[in-house]
This record gives sequence, structure tokens and C-alpha cells, in this order.
Amino acid sequence: MSVSTTGPAVAELLTDFTTAEPSSLEAEFQRLVAALWHRGEATGRALTAVPALVAALDQAGDDRKGHLVILLGLLAEAEYPVVGGPLNAAVREGLDRYLDLLAEGPKDRPLTLALLYLLSHFPGDRDRILAAAAPLDLDPADQSRLVRGLASLDHDDPDIGRMWPSPSVWDLSAEDLEFHRQQLRALTTAQITTNWENDTRMLYAYSGAMAYWAVRYGMPVDLPPAPGTGEAPAPAGELGIETFTQYADVLRCTGCSGSVEFDGEIVRCPACAVRYPIALGILDLSDGISEATADLPHEATANLLAKLAEMPSLGVYYEKVLRPAYLRIAGANWGGAVTPQVEDGYIARQIRPVDGPVLDLACGAGRWTTVVAAAVGQERLVGVDMGLPMLTVMRGKLPQVPAVRGSALNIPFADATFGAVNCWNALQAFPDDAADAIAEVGRVLRPGGTFTLMTFLFDTDPIARHYQESHYFPSRPEGQLLFTMDELESWLSDAGMSITDSSGPGTFAFITAVRD
Repeated sequence: MSVSTTGPAVAELLTDFTTAEPSSLEAEFQRLVAALWHRGEATGRALTAVPALVAALDQAGDDRKGHLVILLGLLAEAEYPVVGGPLNAAVREGLDRYLDLLAEGPKDRPLTLALLYLLSHFPGDRDRILAAAAPLDLDPADQSRLVRGLASLDHDDPDIGRMWPSPSVWDLSAEDLEFHRQQLRALTTAQITTNWENDTRMLYAYSGAMAYWAVRYGMPVDLPPAPGTGEAPAPAGELGIETFTQYADVLRCTGCSGSVEFDGEIVRCPACAVRYPIALGILDLSDGISEATADLPHEATANLLAKLAEMPSLGVYYEKVLRPAYLRIAGANWGGAVTPQVEDGYIARQIRPVDGPVLDLACGAGRWTTVVAAAVGQERLVGVDMGLPMLTVMRGKLPQVPAVRGSALNIPFADATFGAVNCWNALQAFPDDAADAIAEVGRVLRPGGTFTLMTFLFDTDPIARHYQESHYFPSRPEGQLLFTMDELESWLSDAGMSITDSSGPGTFAFITAVRD
């Protein structure tokens, strides 16, 4: 598909870009891109312009070859999932030139990253491309992204769901691999194809975003991991039911929003006649079991323990691998402006709870729950999340902090319960319902209490935004949806909160608000 665009001749725009002064280079590149490409689609002038773009690689300076290669990659990708369409074939005509540039090396230069992104769009030339890249001795992540981008789908053994941000980083245990295979067996042929195509788009997007950053600002920076990241989780020990009874007056049934009661070792909703299980310090308010069918009190807990055994290392793997990569793609953190210390310091400075317990909402594996605990004390802290493997890791880190399995869209606590709420790096996981989640925070937060929030904004650069949007995580298979600052400000105001701090480099949004 193509979009129609009118404006200056492409030859004129190309000349303006290749001869631009450094101060106007980016602006001239954006003019050239807009004439040929928009939001993932090629314009009507793109096909005829490709030969001139390839030829310009011989005239352009080293500071702009990478830009041209990025544009060629965007055009080669515009027809996907069709492979080898007219536009892709036109870009492929420059393959000899691309491989010559690749051979000039070294691997750790922006142009090489841009070329790897472009070359991954030509699976028909897989053997030739891999042979040309071999002398560079690419890093495992770059090599595996290139190999996967050049691969074809094998329906009998689909390599899906284990490739982002690069296939090489998916070093899962045998137990987790078998769990993953069981999930794949339940997919239809159409679902396998869709997941394969979305995985491929995500690889293109990650590789392209990294290369686009590099050609503008220099090679990406590798950040040291956060303290404790990647360590095997401690066992999540039990907490007595008395730990939860301190919240007896404010816990709410997720089915009817009524009060729950504690009957011995059982948590139940008398109005709904359901029981909620507790195991390993986790109260599961997401899955009530009807008292009409659950004769034995331990049945609910046994079911919960079985669920807690699924993907036991996922929480650790998320913190070690997936989260740093996500900060790069969503927050434009390729330059390392946001370190773990920056995030932790912001929370520690800004959270100022009034009386009452403190909630770490969508707490995940407890990466920031530990920071909140250090600031306010474990004794007044509770974590809420829907992910049982994540909660298991959090409980191992903080054995005195109880966890509640529940939704941010229906926080299972009464109005004005909490003196502070923290929701860090989570709002984008349910972006279609972000306004409702913020409204829920306003509901459960006490007047004067603080809400500390970190999420991500859409990039104002159209290419960088395209790469952000071209990520298809399980939380939103339609593609990643981020926010604008105007949206966040409006939702916070509607929820009865006033912003006291708004900051963050790149496309990060660090926000502190106070309940009016």
C-alpha cells in the first residue's frame, strides 16, 4: 500500500540532504523521508526514487550514509508481510553496494548497525548475506537478529515468542522451554503465522530503532544491571493470614466490590459466596472459587500453588533481559540517560505518604517494591499485580511484604485506603485502559497522598515512533500504544490529582501527583 504525497521533486530533496550543513541535516532528512514514507507505508513516489537513494550512497558523506540506509530499510519493510514485492525488490537491487559497505566494517559503527537492519529484509539472499557478515564476528545479539530476520517460517517447528530483543538472549531452563512448547501446541496455523509475522516486525523495529539512534547520536551504551538483577529468587515463604487481616476493613471482593471476611484460614465474600485462596504470602483476589463447588478449604490454595509453579524463572528473566531492552525501545534509552540509580532516586525523593498503608501497584517482580520498602518500611507496604510468577519473585525479595493478585483496573481496596501509591513502568501494559487505572489510583489514594508514576511517551520523531508502535507484546497484540503528556495530565486531573513534578529524559515520563 502507498500513500499519496505532493511536494518538491525527490532529486531536489535528496540533494538538499546530501549537501546539508550539519545543523540542518536532520531537518532535511525528515523532508526526504516524508516524501517517500509515512507511518509504515510508502508514498507513490517511493518506487521510482529507490535507484537514486542507492546511487546517493556513493556521493553521501559518512555522516549521512547511515540515514539513507535506514530509509531504504523502511521502504524494504513497507510491503511486509509480503516478501519480495516490487518495492522490496527495487531496494534489493542495491544489495552489492550494501554488502560492500558492510565489508568495510568494523562491527561497532553506526553504519554497520544500519546495514544489518536493511539486510535482514532479504531472506532470499540469506546465505550470501550471512557469508558477508561472518568476517565481522558480530555480537551474539546482532548475529541472532540477522539470522532470524532472514529465516522462513516452519509451521512444524515455529520459532516464535522467544526472539525479542534478540534470540540469543533467550537462555531458558528446560522446564520453561517445555512450558513454552505446550503453549505453542495450542495455537492454530493462522495464529502461528500471525505471531511469526509480529515477531519479525518486532525484530525489525528493535534493530531499526537501535541503528537510527546510532546514526544520529553514536553507538548505544550498555548499562550495568540493577543490583540483584538476574539472581535466582529466594523461596517465597508463607505469611500468616493475620498479615492480611490487618487489611480486613479495606479489602474488597473483585466480583461485587463488597467487603470480604476472614473465617479462620479462609478469605471469603459472603455476598458472592466465593472463597479466595492464599498461598506463599499471596492472596489471589482474581479468581474466586464458588463455595457450592469447593467443598474443601485447601482446594483453592492447591490450585493457586499449581499456578505459582508455572514459568518460575520468568520474573528473574524479565528483570535481567526484557526490562532493560524495553527501556531502550519505549524510552529511547539507547544512550543510557536513565540508569537504575536514576529511577530509584526519583522514587525515594518523591514518595511522601500520608497516614495509611502504601501500595506498589503492578509491582511485578518487585524491582521497585524494594525501593518503596526502603523509603516507607515493609510493614506498611502491599504489592498488587496480576502476574503470579512475578509476585512469587517479589515475595522472595521481600518476605514481610504481602501480595495481592488483582487488577489495576479494579484495585481490590476501599476508597481512600492508601497514603501513597507507586506505579512504575507499568501503565503502558494496559494503555487502552490507562485512564481507568489512573482513576482507580485516585479512588484508593487518601487526600494529600502521593502518586509516583513512570511510563513512556510517543516519540515526536516519526521514524522512532514507528519503531515504538511496531512492537506487538502479549498485553496488546495490535501494537504498542504509548501516551502523550497532555493525555496523562488530563487523566490525573480527572482523577482528582495535581502534578507536583514532571520530568524525564528521552520519552520517559517521571511524574509525581498529589491527591487533592
